[in-house]
Amino acid sequence: MEWTPLVAEPVARFPVLTPILAVVLAAVHVFTVYVPHETSLRGRQLLSMGAGTSVAYVFVLLFPEVASAAAEVRTMYEGRFFAEQLVFLAALAGLVAFYGLEVYAAHRIDGRFESSRGGYTIHLGSFTAYSALIGYLLFHQEVAGAVNLVLYTVAMGLHFLNFDRGLDRRHGERFRATGRWILAGATLVGAGAGIVTHVGELALGMLLAFLSGGLVFNTFKEEVPEAEKGLFFPFLVGASAYSAIVLFI
Repeated sequence: MEWTPLVAEPVARFPVLTPILAVVLAAVHVFTVYVPHETSLRGRQLLSMGAGTSVAYVFVLLFPEVASAAAEVRTMYEGRFFAEQLVFLAALAGLVAFYGLEVYAAHRIDGRFESSRGGYTIHLGSFTAYSALIGYLLFHQEVAGAVNLVLYTVAMGLHFLNFDRGLDRRHGERFRATGRWILAGATLVGAGAGIVTHVGELALGMLLAFLSGGLVFNTFKEEVPEAEKGLFFPFLVGASAYSAIVLFI
């Protein structure tokens, strides 16, 4: 039995909107450094609301897509060993990969490696690949439609905002001088690859699952703030509003 394609053709249907959204995502990397810091009330409100939105995206939109991909793999490889678990293993691999890089960056040279040039290189390298993947998947959505593209862009833009703030906090001038531009470029390169290439349905499902694992880890590492820094009400507003939009629009 053939696997029903996970991807429609969003590029063909939205040849203007999708590139514009890719530029918007890249611009978030560039301009995040001008967002109020979490030391201010306004900055804490914005980051907490963004955290709630991104968490809602993971649980309400992304996890169902991963489950759908797993069901398709089970249909395609019915009766084969670990067929259904294949996609979830890719999600686990995404989480483990980012956790491993974070531990490595945090525990070298008595904990000072994280803010060193080596730690900066590891963080920037991993998030460069991550941003490129997010840019690529903008052009390959399971549910094709302008609304879905905008929802994805909003969630990923707020996700970029929060982990960019973490990079700025850890690496300061290095990130401001070069890192934000590299991440913006990676997003556009990934988007460009999404325009001109099309991987198979199974490979795309695995990429989506890998992204979900990375999103889960990075969401709870950077976007769920420490209790003394976070604000519950903006977090709740972000999570509730985004969930309502996903469910009812």
